[in-house]
Amino acid sequence: MKILVANLGSTSFKYRLFDLSDPAEPVLARGAIERIGSPNAKSVVKSPRGEREQVGPIADHGEAVRLCLDSLADPEIGVLADASEVSAIGFKAVHARNLTGVHVVDESVLAAMEAFADVAPAHNPPYTRAMRMLRERFPKLPLVAAFETGFHRTIPEANQRYAIPDAWATELGVRRWGVHGASHRYISWRMPELMGRSDIKVISCHLGGSSSLCAIRNGESQACSLGMSPQSGLPHNNRVGDFDVFALPVLLRETGKTLEEILNILANQSGLEGLCGARDLRDIESAASAGDARAQLAIDQFVGSIRHYIGAFLVELGGADAIVFTGGIGENSSRIRSGVCRDLGWFGIELDPSANESGPVERKVSTPGSRVEVWTVPTNEEIVVARLSKEILQAKG
Repeated sequence: MKILVANLGSTSFKYRLFDLSDPAEPVLARGAIERIGSPNAKSVVKSPRGEREQVGPIADHGEAVRLCLDSLADPEIGVLADASEVSAIGFKAVHARNLTGVHVVDESVLAAMEAFADVAPAHNPPYTRAMRMLRERFPKLPLVAAFETGFHRTIPEANQRYAIPDAWATELGVRRWGVHGASHRYISWRMPELMGRSDIKVISCHLGGSSSLCAIRNGESQACSLGMSPQSGLPHNNRVGDFDVFALPVLLRETGKTLEEILNILANQSGLEGLCGARDLRDIESAASAGDARAQLAIDQFVGSIRHYIGAFLVELGGADAIVFTGGIGENSSRIRSGVCRDLGWFGIELDPSANESGPVERKVSTPGSRVEVWTVPTNEEIVVARLSKEILQAKG
C-alpha cells in the first residue's frame, strides 16, 4: 500500500510517498510545490531515480496534486508505474468540532473542520479548501484526515476539562483537546525502542515554531500543554500561548481595536515575536548573545514555561523515565535544553554538557548517572500519518 502524505499551506504543497507494503516503510519520493496560484510556482520532486525542478503556472492545489501524481509516474524519475498505485492521500489535520481520531474525508468531516476554523485559523481553512477541491478533482482517491487531537483522547477527563459549565464542554467541545499528536505519538513509539522497554513514563517536548509538552505513560497521552486551540500552552514563535481571557476587555477598551483585530495580534504577532520582535529562535539566540535584553527575556520566558509544564507533568506521571526534546528547536538548541534542565539534579535530571552540545541528532544527552534519561529524538510525523491512514483503509476494507 502506497500512501502520499501531504502537508498543506495556503500556497504550498509538500509531500512524501511511503510504501507501507514494504516492512521497512521506505520513502519512495518526496517533493514540494511552492507559490501555488502564481505564474512562477516552483515544483521540486526527488526520488532514487533523480531530481527535477521546474517553474511555471500552477493555478491551485488540485493542479499541484495532479503535477505531483504525474511526477511520481514519470518515466524518467518516477517511482510508480501508474498514479493509480497511490492508495490515499493522508493529511495531518489539526482540529474539528467534537470529531477526532482518523477519518476518511467526507462532507461531515469537512463540516466539523470548518466549524472550528476560528479555533485553528492558520490550519483549518487552507486544509478544508484544498480537501474540497481534491475530492472534486480526484473522486476515486481517498483522502484521510489524521487529527492531531486523536493521540490525546486517553487523557483523563479531569485533565481535559476547563472549570466551565458542563454543556460548554459536552455540547460545544470547549475542552483541552491537545495538538501535535503525530509528533508525540511518534515519540511514544520510538522511546520504548531506544530504552528497551514499554512500561515507561516520558515527557515529550515538541519545540519549534509551534511548541507543546506531553506527558506519556505506557505509550498513552496523560496531559498536554496545548488546550482548546494551537494558540495556548507554551509561547510559540508568533502565537501567544497561555493568556488570561479577562485581559481582553482591557485590550478592547484601551486600544480601540475590535475583537477580531486583538485575536489576530494574539495569533500572529505575539509569542516570541511579541516579546522581542523576532520569531526565529536562531535569530533570538544570536541577539541575546550580543546583549539584547528583549531577546534574553523571550528565551527566559520560553524556558520558564517549559520548566513549568515539566514540573506539572512530573507530578502527573509520578516521575519520569525520560525527557525527550524534539522539533526544530528541541533537536537543535543546546541553549534551550541546558536552560530547561538547569539545577534539576534533585529531580534526578542531569544534563551532560558535552553530549548536549554535539553528537548524532538522535542521542542521549544526560549523564550516565542521571536517574531520568534526557534525549534528543527527531520526530517523524509523516510516518505516523501514513500508518494511521493505512489502518483506517484496511479497517474499511
